Amino acid sequence: MLKRGFWCECWTEDLAEQQSPTLLASFDAYSAPQADRWVSVALRTISPALDADASDEAWEWLYEDRIETRRALLRAEPCTVSVTHAKTRITWTIRPALFLPLAHRQGAELPTCAHDCKPHPAG
Repeated sequence: MLKRGFWCECWTEDLAEQQSPTLLASFDAYSAPQADRWVSVALRTISPALDADASDEAWEWLYEDRIETRRALLRAEPCTVSVTHAKTRITWTIRPALFLPLAHRQGAELPTCAHDCKPHPAG
């Protein structure tokens, strides 16, 4: 059974270097509120350490643009939120996703050969 949700990522990019962005974190959200809350918590957490301009960008999104992000997510549209601190750009991306359930062994029979392997004593 497929589950609808959002795949969220946080990327950092050093604007002074010619390098690709680096994936810092990822998160699987199962609702639009959960997805935008992930960005909101991150921005609130780091905002005291940001320079004045980046802090202003963060709080502008939190108080003015967040509702537009939530509306876009409810329409299953991808969203991006970015702030630039000194020479580092931090970008959160949120994309609609379909999640596949992971296989597990509960309720499943192991093949008969699985019982042929015996652990060796340590030594």
